[in-house]
Amino acid sequence: MGKLKEMRPGEIIFSIVQHFMLIAASLVALIPVVVCVFTAFKTDTEYQATTPLTLPNSFAYFDNFVQAFTKANMLRGFLNTCIVLVVVLILSILFSSMLAYILDRFKFRGSGLIRNLFMFASLIPGIATQVTVYQIMYSLGLINHLYGYIIVLCGTDIISIYIFLQFFENLPKNLDESAILDGCTYFGVFFKILFPLLKPAIVTSCVLKGVSVYNEYYMSNLYLQSSELKTISTALYTFTGPYGSQYNYICAGVLITIIPILILFLLCQKQIYGGMAAGAVKG
Repeated sequence: MGKLKEMRPGEIIFSIVQHFMLIAASLVALIPVVVCVFTAFKTDTEYQATTPLTLPNSFAYFDNFVQAFTKANMLRGFLNTCIVLVVVLILSILFSSMLAYILDRFKFRGSGLIRNLFMFASLIPGIATQVTVYQIMYSLGLINHLYGYIIVLCGTDIISIYIFLQFFENLPKNLDESAILDGCTYFGVFFKILFPLLKPAIVTSCVLKGVSVYNEYYMSNLYLQSSELKTISTALYTFTGPYGSQYNYICAGVLITIIPILILFLLCQKQIYGGMAAGAVKG
């Protein structure tokens, strides 16, 4: 109370507004999660007879999780998502870092134009190009194939290029010159000297790209139309239909999809925070 008396009226009002906005933002973020958890433990009858914020009769009712996992074939969805995620991250990191290395270390006619074209491409909404991209994919026979979907995801990774570009700009070029004078090739300079120093940028790119790929729904639903090729994000579409959606199963499935990412985050949070913080300092 003594601290409150020392504050001016304007500071008190500003502090109250700050706390109110913080509480409001917290409620906006937490209420959907709470509703999802409550709904996941409700029976069909219970869900129809209660409000979203009503507590379920029992938190030991796991039938929704079993039904969501089996009916939506979530095991297949996890497998497909893991394959896509691992391949996309590997290819994305390699291509983005190598392209950034070339654009930063080698000055040639048209390098500035290439940078500007990447910047221009990042400003175009992805949805605006899907008609043309879909026609190209269809002509090449890449629809309904995981490798076609992987190619599309790798081709939309522009942010990672700029992350690596910013990081390369802070690495001294003396490293390259010294290695080349010692007889190292450009490939050796990149893979043996520079690439190990890119760990913070790699972690940052993996986090951003990994979350994007794991949650990606639109292109997955567009390019992977077979039931055997569904990813974890499109598997939950099983419980939607023209006559209504089974939200208790959907919410249970959403909680199942969160578990792997939550476990991975808890196990690797030090590396993630450390890598992203170092990447921010370098950039």
